[in-house]
Amino acid sequence: MFTGIVEELGELVRRVETGGDSALVAIRGPLVTSDARHGDSISVNGVCLTVVESDDGVFTADVMGETFRRTSLGALRPGDPVNLERAATLGSRLGGHLVQGHVDGVAEIVRREPAEQWETVTFTLPAALARYVVEKGSITVDGVSLTVAALADGLFSVGLIPTTLAATTLGRKGIGEPVNLEVDVLAKYVERLLTTGGRLPVGGLEAVA
Repeated sequence: MFTGIVEELGELVRRVETGGDSALVAIRGPLVTSDARHGDSISVNGVCLTVVESDDGVFTADVMGETFRRTSLGALRPGDPVNLERAATLGSRLGGHLVQGHVDGVAEIVRREPAEQWETVTFTLPAALARYVVEKGSITVDGVSLTVAALADGLFSVGLIPTTLAATTLGRKGIGEPVNLEVDVLAKYVERLLTTGGRLPVGGLEAVA
């Protein structure tokens, strides 16, 4: 579990195909690897990856074909920057919102509007995710916890402060570039409860929620 508060702007070092459609990726991140061990979780552009090895500020992780197909990680090339966050601990401050690192869809940047102290960025909103997104609600974009400033037909906008623009990939991405989206998991659970009449299947049986 993560909070959507990016700790470090890292870099993809290399990608090595391991057979089929999977690959081993190496990512540089001196801060997030300072206490990383085998099996730890690190969010990379909003995708939860498991550390295989960590050495000299670089960690490696296995990425399956399904992850490449459902996220923007497949478009990354060596040298590309990535947003990094270590998994939250029970003693962590929840500066953003509860983020799983499970990407729900990929969007694109369609507009950037600079202002004096911030920048408004507008993204496409996949139709399948629109029902989970509300104005002033939370959404994760490339692993960054953001507040939805406005909603339109098939689009949503967020306001990025100078810190976010400087410390994450969102300050560098251009029009048409892909981003990973994760909607608020609470919205999905509420929908599930409402559509099943409060009954959730457990091991083939139903349990009253």
